[in-house]
Amino acid sequence: MKALILVGGFGTRLRPLTLSVPKPLVEFANKPMILHQIEALKAIGVTEVVLAINYQPEVMLNFLKGFEAKLEIKITCSQETEPLGTAGPLALARDKLIDDSGKPFFVLNSDVISDYPLKEMIEFHKAHGGEASIMVTKVDEPSKYGVVVMEESTGKVEKFVEKPKLFVGNKINAGIYLLNPSVLDRIELKPTSIEKEIFPKIAAEQKLFAMVLPGFWMDIGQPRDYITGLRLYLSSLRKKSSSKLATGPHIVGNVIVDETAKIGEGCLIGPDVAVGPGCVVESGVRLSRCTVMRGVRVKKHACISSSIIGWHCTIGQWARVENMTILGEDVHVCDEIYSNGGVVLPHKEIKTSILKPEIVM
Repeated sequence: MKALILVGGFGTRLRPLTLSVPKPLVEFANKPMILHQIEALKAIGVTEVVLAINYQPEVMLNFLKGFEAKLEIKITCSQETEPLGTAGPLALARDKLIDDSGKPFFVLNSDVISDYPLKEMIEFHKAHGGEASIMVTKVDEPSKYGVVVMEESTGKVEKFVEKPKLFVGNKINAGIYLLNPSVLDRIELKPTSIEKEIFPKIAAEQKLFAMVLPGFWMDIGQPRDYITGLRLYLSSLRKKSSSKLATGPHIVGNVIVDETAKIGEGCLIGPDVAVGPGCVVESGVRLSRCTVMRGVRVKKHACISSSIIGWHCTIGQWARVENMTILGEDVHVCDEIYSNGGVVLPHKEIKTSILKPEIVM
């Protein structure tokens, strides 16, 4: 089986982290976002993954070469010269996706994190015999999204309603699809939206079916949702393989700590924290609802909450970093500094407090 991951563009919503690496390579729970997906695909027998990309393909491929051998899965790139939307890339990668087997292929949006129930999706697809399957997830506020209106019993999709004013349902497209090769005949090589142009046509022919996603789901393409996604991912990990979570008197709730990180005396870490490789967390530090990426040093008695600390940053003694502060790579926060929602570009030194959310160039 094959799969296409829609990697797309510049990752502007996750800046300043994406100023250092392409978005799919930004770590989420100590693993590049895209690796969560590639591993899930490999686990159900996918042998080749095509990355649809229009930005820095060399960086991506060089990085993933190492994982190709380790995971024993072929990873190739299909590069757009102009943005082609969410369907155009399928037409561009047509020759890579089609083989003689006639088997369906997966399409995933690279920002989506979930339990990836792909095996169940294959069974669902076989059972309904339609042309395409999409995964949907229930949300509390459907008015912010495109809603999928479907028959509850069969999953047959009736129509799509974009940002409905009146309640028509609470299930939205989760960005995971399983498509028969015939779907490619419907797509021209031009900027096209699969959600707005291709799926409605398949639905009109009654050949599109939706499966309700069991477990958690999050689009982690922006900081607030990234932090929420980490909470959901860690609580799912607690249920599935809790041995991967950190334990000890200094740990509260669900926390993942790389084995090469060093944690000092008298710290309190958690809930919902990821500490990356090579990090040094000195004594008396408090971390909650945050990600601390590779090579960060957090000095004594600093406090970090609801924030993302990029690679190789330093947080000074008694500093307080909170409220969706995002530090790019190699930012140095001086001792006793307060950051309230600062978004700081790479290679900066912060000598004065950031009292309200703002971008520090």
